Amino acid sequence: MDTTVKQIGAVVIGELRAAGYLDSTIGQYEKTIRALAVFVEEHGGVYTPASGAVFASMTISPRTGRFSAQRRFDYRRLVGVFDGYLATGRVDLSTRKRGGGGRRPVSGEFTALDAAWEADMDERGLAPATRDAYGRVARGYLTFLESRGTYALDDADGASVLAFLESLSDRWATSSLFWVVSNFRPFLTFTGRADLVEAAGLAGVKRSHRILPVLSDDDQARVVYACSSGMVNARDAAITLLALTTGLRACDIIGLQLAQIDWRAQTLGIIQQKTHNPLTLPLPALVTTKLADYVLHERPGSGDDHVFLRSKAPHTRLADHASIYRVIAEVFRRAGVTDVNAGTRLLRHSAASRLLRAAVPLPTISAVLGHADPESTNLYLSVDEARLLECVLPVPGGARS
Repeated sequence: MDTTVKQIGAVVIGELRAAGYLDSTIGQYEKTIRALAVFVEEHGGVYTPASGAVFASMTISPRTGRFSAQRRFDYRRLVGVFDGYLATGRVDLSTRKRGGGGRRPVSGEFTALDAAWEADMDERGLAPATRDAYGRVARGYLTFLESRGTYALDDADGASVLAFLESLSDRWATSSLFWVVSNFRPFLTFTGRADLVEAAGLAGVKRSHRILPVLSDDDQARVVYACSSGMVNARDAAITLLALTTGLRACDIIGLQLAQIDWRAQTLGIIQQKTHNPLTLPLPALVTTKLADYVLHERPGSGDDHVFLRSKAPHTRLADHASIYRVIAEVFRRAGVTDVNAGTRLLRHSAASRLLRAAVPLPTISAVLGHADPESTNLYLSVDEARLLECVLPVPGGARS
């Protein structure tokens, strides 16, 4: 197998060109390969994962003398591709998930506990996003214990749970800590330690019941116009309109497959990733038109059967919730709607509020939104301002003091 940087680099560049990568991206790879070649030549002349690790750690720009995020990204990306080639004999250009799930425990007991928790969640069929949220906070607690010199769960007590939650207060808003505790409690229950579960309850973190934000009629009209008039490409228009009219979650938009669209009936049928419940939704004419425009004219050729693909090579499904957020945020910017926090959460709330204003029964709204528990839909009652005003009682008359 080729082991010099020049040999491996030639294979990598060939695969990038065959996959249809942009010339600018290939040029960045070539620049990094040249830097790696100089480094390896000074350290034996043959590339190894060990030399690659050292190269990837060189994140200080010699020009500025400061940390360079671009340098770190480019170096790590290339080393990952080179290491994969040495291990498997092929160039893996698949995208990698951001974040990495946070720090992981290093002690034997906590590593085994983390693995057992992951296996339990997988066996129960929890949605990937749920497993990620539950796993991240569990690992956060275990690494917190290790930082305090605790390497066995038997040595942890309720105070450690409270201290862990307190340590998050500088990174999480008070209103968001409720979700941390909600994601933390299932793991504590899994450990069989009732005292730790009770300690999480003693934290006194309460859920914030604020009125949900929705898109105003004027802003919605601007967004729809931007999507229908060609101000944005067909893919981004279809994603935004799909979220706005159906209230689909980001994970379900990412997971949508070509075979799940019934073009004749103008419906889509999916199994929701969060609840695992089947859901069939009608597609408004404008959404169907934009979907068809994208599939027929813009969608890159790919063996991936997901509807929405990356516009740049590799042409695979969109990576995560952040990808959908960026698409919708850009559509909002083009539409001139810049005073709201764009995303599927806002559009989901807006879809529910429009159904409610149209006097659609709550059970029907619950079905459209794909709620496993119909009671979850009651949250959207707070957005129907007109009907809430009808409930206001007049101020009683009488003598003034």
